[in-house]
Amino acid sequence: MPPRVNPLKLNPLQLKTLTLLQELGRLIGTPAPDEGEGALLVNQFPHAHGNHFHMGDAVVSTADANGLSNPAVWVALERKGLIKSRFPHAAVITLEGMGYDTGLSDKILHRSDH
Repeated sequence: MPPRVNPLKLNPLQLKTLTLLQELGRLIGTPAPDEGEGALLVNQFPHAHGNHFHMGDAVVSTADANGLSNPAVWVALERKGLIKSRFPHAAVITLEGMGYDTGLSDKILHRSDH
């Protein structure tokens, strides 16, 4: 039987937010050893200019990033064990959070094809 898609039943805003936190963890996350093996601390968030912002080599629409400033989204992700919230200053992304397949990376992280 194939693995279930979205087994934690995250809503679309939670999925988008987790996708962005995962990418930030890969780009600028630092180990958070006090939080468990594989946990990454993200304490810097991109600033939008116009209707988008940059994350590494990707461009993200600000419409896809509403959850980064929504405390309820962070609470839900924490309740499901995917992050440890230090809202609004930082998030610790757990090993489970980094490994959760949101299926949205290619949809909201727009990369150049050249």
